Amino acid sequence: MKIDFTHNQSAHCENGVVSNLMGYKGFKISEPMVFGIGSGLLFCYIPFLMVNHAPAITYRAMPGLIFKRFAKRVGIKIQREKFSNKEKAKARLDENLRKDNPVGLQVGVYNLVYFPDEYRFHFNAHNLVVYGKEEDRYLISDPVMETVTTLTEKQLEKVRFAKGAFAPKGHMYYPIEFPKDLKLEKAIVKGIKHTCRDMLAPVPFVGAKGIRKVAGLIRKWPKKKGVKVANHYLGQVVRMQEEIGTGGGGFRYIYAAFLQESSKILKNDQLSELSKEMTEIGDLWRDFAVDASRIYKNRSALDDAYNKVADQLNTIGNKEEAFFKKLKKAI
Repeated sequence: MKIDFTHNQSAHCENGVVSNLMGYKGFKISEPMVFGIGSGLLFCYIPFLMVNHAPAITYRAMPGLIFKRFAKRVGIKIQREKFSNKEKAKARLDENLRKDNPVGLQVGVYNLVYFPDEYRFHFNAHNLVVYGKEEDRYLISDPVMETVTTLTEKQLEKVRFAKGAFAPKGHMYYPIEFPKDLKLEKAIVKGIKHTCRDMLAPVPFVGAKGIRKVAGLIRKWPKKKGVKVANHYLGQVVRMQEEIGTGGGGFRYIYAAFLQESSKILKNDQLSELSKEMTEIGDLWRDFAVDASRIYKNRSALDDAYNKVADQLNTIGNKEEAFFKKLKKAI
């Protein structure tokens, strides 16, 4: 069973899966357009959820929401299934492959054997496409990888039923109904408005306020938690930013590309200008990540290093608040 499926590498897994599945069905839609319409951009600090023994931070919408929002806004219906029984999960996957229907899967990263060791840790919100099976090996299109790969039945079962936070429970999804044409104009506006609401939310842990909240915590961590724990927590901020599906900086670049593409579709030059501004904000996120990594790897030559990276993060929070206010007005 091998489906004639085109693999395209992407910056982020869920966007890439959606773009590739849509391409298989004859709809060419870019990764940034999926991300923007699906309101994927977010910042949220979740102190009560511990991942790798540190508070969780997300720079994206919850797993599955990007596809759900995208589909609703452009008029697509999605079939989603989760399983408690591993044999039933395998049978449903094989059934779809026999019908030449590639499917998206949510999986755990830790046991993905084709990932480099440094990227394999307990994170259960990764997405990939299964597009065929040859003997006991499934054909895998993982959009963050340059080329296609394979997993054995046992290897795929292990990642489909990974334990821990966001346990996938065999989660499988695929589009089942499509409109004649994708009407992107209204979908783009809805996607932008939703992201502006999220990033300007009047709560301390979400959006621009959440960014400034974490900046304040970074200043306190060394004295409150001790240097060892403070370094681990700071490492978590950067790991979630730079290693989990492109994180803070990369998502800003994707969103900038979305605004650039949208400016042409909506014939709105303001979006093109705002695209450049978002790219500059992405650069600031990357600068923060580099400086923060020097601290937790004990290579920082800066005096008062924690306060300086906190200052950087606070500046980013202020710039994002100003940016999303302008974006809200632009549409």
